[in-house]
Amino acid sequence: MTRLSVRKTYKLWIGGAFVRSESGRYDHALGRDGAHVANLPRASRKDVRDAVAAARKAFGPWAARTAYNRGQILYRAAEALESRAAELAARSVSRDEVDAAIDVLLHYAGWTDKIHPVLGGVNPVAAPFLSFSVPEPTGIVGVVAPDEPELLGLIAEVAPALAAGNVVVAILSEKWPLGGLDLGEVLGVSDVPGGVVNLLSGRRGELAQALGAHRDLNAILDAAGDAELSAELDRLGAETIKRVRHGRPAATYDEAVADSLSRLEAVTELKTAWHPVGA
Repeated sequence: MTRLSVRKTYKLWIGGAFVRSESGRYDHALGRDGAHVANLPRASRKDVRDAVAAARKAFGPWAARTAYNRGQILYRAAEALESRAAELAARSVSRDEVDAAIDVLLHYAGWTDKIHPVLGGVNPVAAPFLSFSVPEPTGIVGVVAPDEPELLGLIAEVAPALAAGNVVVAILSEKWPLGGLDLGEVLGVSDVPGGVVNLLSGRRGELAQALGAHRDLNAILDAAGDAELSAELDRLGAETIKRVRHGRPAATYDEAVADSLSRLEAVTELKTAWHPVGA
């Protein structure tokens, strides 16, 4: 008897769990040859709200971890991605792209305990005071990933946000979402706590509008390269008082790490404290 193969079931990654879209809708994922590969969930506005709620719950404990511990966790995520590299390369993205994504995770794992000494410090003031600036995470960061490269372009935005102590709600590539959904499975076997990263597949315009309008979101990293969407995110960011950063998709490892400091600054706030000295 010839048995049928069991097709892979893809789900959203929200709050550390694999969930079906609240709406029950789905889209067809196509391979590079145009053939049908799998069905995948089409996230709804309700899924966006659930993801933001899960991220808010995870933010406090994640931001409270030591920088060294966050570096260890990002390193472990790179290990988990390395262990699945061949599988991902056979199913969704090229091996070169997977390798570059692993290297980007390792790069930002090394940044976690260097953000404070690089961005913070003692400020010179002409008064009998000590003035300190201390970097702190912005909070919940929304990521709008590019269509290509779908995995590397996603991780280039997510990794610096996590390194700085933020949590993430990411809208995956609309055209090639499988690499991002596969990343959810990698995170599921890593040490990244549930809710720290949330991954949504579906219609970018619908989800990005809902994410940008959400008042509990603190920042948006937009790498989609869509001028009309960028303008809408700017409008929503101004309306809800959130930081918006637009950038080009990182197509290589070098592009993902060349502006590391500016990527970290985009998701970091500086808290300044003053203390009197002398008699």
